[in-house]
Amino acid sequence: MTRIRSIAATFGFLATLLVLVNPAAAFAATPMPRHVFSPYFESWTSDKLAATATQSGARYFTMAFLETLGRNSCTLAWNGDSGRKVADGDYLNDLDNLRSKGGDVTISFGGWSADQHGREIGDSCKDASRVAQAYEQVVTMYDVSRLDMDIEGRSLGRTNGIDRRNKAIKLLQDWASAHNRPLTISYTLPTSRDGLESDGMAVLQNAIDNGVHIDVVQPMVFDYYDGVDQDMGDSAISALKGVHSQLATLLPSKSGAQVWKHLGATLMIGRDDYPTDIETTTVSDAKQVRSFAESKGMAVLSFWAIQRDNGGCPGNPGSDDCSGIAQRHWAFTRALKGFTGP
Repeated sequence: MTRIRSIAATFGFLATLLVLVNPAAAFAATPMPRHVFSPYFESWTSDKLAATATQSGARYFTMAFLETLGRNSCTLAWNGDSGRKVADGDYLNDLDNLRSKGGDVTISFGGWSADQHGREIGDSCKDASRVAQAYEQVVTMYDVSRLDMDIEGRSLGRTNGIDRRNKAIKLLQDWASAHNRPLTISYTLPTSRDGLESDGMAVLQNAIDNGVHIDVVQPMVFDYYDGVDQDMGDSAISALKGVHSQLATLLPSKSGAQVWKHLGATLMIGRDDYPTDIETTTVSDAKQVRSFAESKGMAVLSFWAIQRDNGGCPGNPGSDDCSGIAQRHWAFTRALKGFTGP
């Protein structure tokens, strides 16, 4: 018994030493399912991941958003809040609870507000190596296997930020490969009903020019701003077909079926913030998109946002805490969660 305890103590000491010497080696993030439903989770609320999973039935979430403390900052924090920096470890206990239920998270950077105001880290941090170090800190702190780059608004026109971000992603992918860590990067980009605009394509072309491996492209199938009153399920499928054709030109070594495996989609459930009531995504639309995604073997289905999946404010567009349509609580989640699978 004494000998066994001595051996156990020795292994415990060595494990602790490994953490101190090389934190990345002490963790082995679990890859997400190949097909995953991962709605956005608004981190500025007081909601808890594990409790939301229990209530909704969703197990995977895309956490929104990490942004920097200012226009010239390299320090990441939840919603840019200086009291919630990555180093402070917000959500660690909650994430452990979620994982005990079989769930996990993707962590998303940017978002509309950060992209508009220069707090997306690729824009604000002027050194690609420091951006990569910040990404690495997030991966090791939260032991995650997926990061999402939400690039929209003014960030689409900041060519220096686009290039720094992609250089940093390449450094991160090389680091992950060297440490045998699973890592998936998704690019969430606005789209027209026919596919990505030229600025979204430029983001992806720059990624390829920098040697980045394109894992997932996730068009936001809403906010088309074209004044067209058209079914949102049909529009989403049209947009996805267009992005598929575009992605095929960027990944010429891939077959058409293989390209679909690099595609995801993000819906805006219910009424979006379009100024007139012509963009409303219904539960039926969501089911239509899920069926299409399953038929093509797509990678991700998401929506904005899990806190909106209720009928608490019929007629109210663009709310963060309700869908703006009459619906049952968690109706969209129940329609889409079965997408998750091997």
